[in-house]
Amino acid sequence: MNEPVLSVDSLATEFETETGVVRVVDGVSFDLAAGETLGLVGESGCGKSVTALSIMGLLPKPAGRVVAGRILLKGQDLLRLPRDSMREIRGRRISMIFQEPMTALNPVQRVGRQLTEMLSMHGDTGDRRALRLRAIELLAEVGIPAPERRLDDYPHQLSGGMRQRVLIAIALACRPDVLIADEPTTALDVTIQAQILELIERLQRQRGMSVIFITHDLGVIAEIADRVVVMYAGRVVEKAPVGPLFAQPLHPYTRGLLASMPQLQQQPKSRLPTIAGMVPALSDLPSGCRFSNRCSRATPVCVEEPHLQETGADYSVACHHWRESLE
Repeated sequence: MNEPVLSVDSLATEFETETGVVRVVDGVSFDLAAGETLGLVGESGCGKSVTALSIMGLLPKPAGRVVAGRILLKGQDLLRLPRDSMREIRGRRISMIFQEPMTALNPVQRVGRQLTEMLSMHGDTGDRRALRLRAIELLAEVGIPAPERRLDDYPHQLSGGMRQRVLIAIALACRPDVLIADEPTTALDVTIQAQILELIERLQRQRGMSVIFITHDLGVIAEIADRVVVMYAGRVVEKAPVGPLFAQPLHPYTRGLLASMPQLQQQPKSRLPTIAGMVPALSDLPSGCRFSNRCSRATPVCVEEPHLQETGADYSVACHHWRESLE
């Protein structure tokens, strides 16, 4: 892989809670190449969104803080930047689509105001009319009909799919190098979901962006991602190109996620396989392998922490028993 656009190296993020300090992201590392789509997957509570907020510098203060690691955007460590410098980069060079558009958009500001505010904040010069015309272009680019009228709407006047398109327009207003999409289709029906995915792919091709796509839906990842990072309980357990990972996953957690997906050949209304148990509380993790209390392959060796090890070209897994998946 060529020099990455974004490199996350040994990232660790902690939160102050009523019961003490909890490490939510623990040693996460991955690279993102130019024009690549990287899928970040795992169950709720695995640390995906906190990883994204750490990259964006949007952790809730004072509870959340990055305590270790580096986040390099084209060689520039974002964690070492002053707050004002990071504010200039956020939205202009790296941007994010948030999970719930109704809460991400300001409910008391018109759509046009929120778009033009982003443009003017990052140096798009021009009078009010010029900014309005640019906002209309952005709404048209993301497929919103009659964009000149929609500028004057409030978010509650738009459908869920249209609100998500507005968020995409805001995120892409300044043509960022990296776009982080945090479960942007979760609250949408399957038809609108497909339209949003197609829209993101089309805009990525046109602009040459790199995309981090966060989701728990492996079906979406199979469709759009080039490489996949699987997270569990704050750590990366598997990293691989999408084809090899779907063909022969090596970590029992990844195998469980894939097995729980509906298959065309399955009997209609038949019960899907599930992974027993739940993601452990980050304040009460099992020793060694964090998946060991849910894993059918667990043995006494699993009390020792498994580290990511390369198993092939651009393939890494953190499991003591990964060779059993090849048998």
